[in-house]
This record gives sequence, structure tokens and C-alpha cells, in this order.
Amino acid sequence: MQFAENETSVDLDQVVRILEEEIVLGFLHPRERLVEDDLLERFGLKRHVVRQVLVELERMGLVERKRNIGALVKAYTAKEVEDLYAVRELLECQCVRLIWFPVPQSAIDALTATQKLHDEMVQSGNLRGAFRANMRFHELLFGLSDNPVLVAAIKDHAQRAHSVRSSSLVVADQLERARREHWSIIEALQNQDTEKLAQLCGDHLKPSRDNYIAAYHRRTGQ
Repeated sequence: MQFAENETSVDLDQVVRILEEEIVLGFLHPRERLVEDDLLERFGLKRHVVRQVLVELERMGLVERKRNIGALVKAYTAKEVEDLYAVRELLECQCVRLIWFPVPQSAIDALTATQKLHDEMVQSGNLRGAFRANMRFHELLFGLSDNPVLVAAIKDHAQRAHSVRSSSLVVADQLERARREHWSIIEALQNQDTEKLAQLCGDHLKPSRDNYIAAYHRRTGQ
């Protein structure tokens, strides 16, 4: 597995990107503190830039601030995860139902090329690359709806689920399952099968939701 990334000469956007990846890949855990002094030392940024980074991560739903504690990686209860994923399912399944068929071959080609990259990242154990290729795949897919407002809402809720998804994005069999499901999604687009496409998108969300909720119950005994 490959985790390392060069952290020299980074700017605000790069630090946000690195910390986003570390949250979604489980290097930073729910309720883990993000200490300003640690980030100053690690990235060599000025304090006001580090604070901007934390504000941006909070805006993305990845971090929460608590009085007398500071910034922490966002943690969810089982009920909050159920609610979040219910909304994600509504948004994403409705989005693919808006796709007009036939999809242009150029769009199929773009999805196929992105999925081949995702395959390579999964097979080589490059978790950061697999995460980014996965995001790009879904951006292309949902963009076919031609509804940018809906696509933006999907992106917002997907970002809020980053800390939930970590349990699925670092496990080999879960990555392999996601990889296979992407190819099934492409096949459903080629077959112009709206209901199959919606079913696949709904099912695609379930592993990360169920894994997080199971771990929550084991941890809390509730």
C-alpha cells in the first residue's frame, strides 16, 4: 500500500487535499484532534493559513469544532449515518434516472478510461490514486444528468461521508467490489437500463454505511 506524499512547499489547497485523503483513507480517525501546532510543523504554513485549512475542512463536513477542544475529525452516530446515506441514496439514484439515452460514446469512453485508471490504482495498492479515480468516476457519471445543482448536492453529501467510508476504502475485497460495480454501471449505461443503473448506484452505497454502523455498535455496545 502506498500512502506517502511529498509535503514540502504545499499551499492551502494541497493541505486540504492531503488531509481530506487521510480522513477518507482512515489515517485520521473520527474524533481525532487536528492540532494547529502539529499542522504548522508538518506543512510549514503560517498559522492563519492552517486556520483557513481547518475552516475549509469544516465547510466540507470533514471536521467539527468543539469548545475548549478545537478541531476534530467528524464522527457520526449510527442514526446520523443512516440519515446521511438515506439522503445520498435519494440524490444519487434520482440523478442517474435523469440521464438521457443513448449516452454519447465520448462519455462512455471517458468513464471507461477513468475506470481503467481506477483498476490500476486498486491493483497496485495506491489508495490515494484509487480514491481520486473513484471520485472522478462518479463525477463523470452524475454529470451525465446535466443537472449541476443536483451534482453539487451529491458532492457535498459524499464529502460529509468521508469519515464513514474509510472502513471500505482500505480493505482489499471492498475495493475490488467497488471496482467490479463500476464496470456494471458502465454496462447498464451501454444497455440504456435506467432501473438497473439506479439499483447499482443504491447498492454501491451500502457497504461503507453498513461497515461503519457495525463498527459503531461494536465500539459502543449499543
